[in-house]
Amino acid sequence: MNRACLPIVLCAVGALALLWFGYEKDDPERARLTIATTTSTENSGLLRYLLDPWAREHDVQLRVIAVGTGKALALARRGDADLVLVHARAREDAFLAAGHGVDRRDVMWNDFVIVGPPSDPAGVKGMQDAPAALAKIAGAGMPFVSRGDDSGTHIRERKLWQRSGIDPERHEGYHKAGQGMGPCLTMADQLRAYILTDRGTYLAARKGKDLAILIEGDPVLRNPYGAMLVNPARHPHVNARDARHLLDFLTSAEGQRRIGAYRNEGQVLFHPMAMGD
Repeated sequence: MNRACLPIVLCAVGALALLWFGYEKDDPERARLTIATTTSTENSGLLRYLLDPWAREHDVQLRVIAVGTGKALALARRGDADLVLVHARAREDAFLAAGHGVDRRDVMWNDFVIVGPPSDPAGVKGMQDAPAALAKIAGAGMPFVSRGDDSGTHIRERKLWQRSGIDPERHEGYHKAGQGMGPCLTMADQLRAYILTDRGTYLAARKGKDLAILIEGDPVLRNPYGAMLVNPARHPHVNARDARHLLDFLTSAEGQRRIGAYRNEGQVLFHPMAMGD
């Protein structure tokens, strides 16, 4: 059964993260390019590292809207973005098939991990089967925080629950937050709960939280990202020229090198895919 989220968490965050790259504020004299992407790319620090130099070099005012994958694709369907960078392949393929996007390319992958209290009251630490770990967490009656926001992380979590044979909606300790990864990690810490998260956001947000990585390495936790242009034939107003330049950079040898070089606490967070990984 679903529980209400903690009010302190819900009041602390907004509906989306809106960032400017290359320039601090809107400048009508410069070209504007809008990218709709996921909170994991922003929370991990990758976007600032990767895109700020590109935006300055090309004199482009890059506006980034960081939300869940479902919301990012919805923005693009309305023509409110020029390029999309997300991580839910079935949704991406449907977006392309419906004519909303063109020229999808593999960009990179990272991985999901399951984190929770270091004491691990459910006894799942070190398990190599993530769905079985979720079943054990539910069977032990331990709390679990779900993003519940139709993000790529939430979509993957639902698939893991399906594989586990457990309906999380019937689990008393299942909490649907409807928020981004950072606030959900805070909520998991407050509830002494387990949660599925991308590794990068966990590393960036773990300071001050008593959460540890308990499950990692299962192949089903690999998390690929794809980028595509919003179809200019469907939305003639989009900045197709600069969007293509950015897509070309992300999948170029230099862009892929920079993605692979990004570190947090010495750990590689994103692995390049465009060069044949």
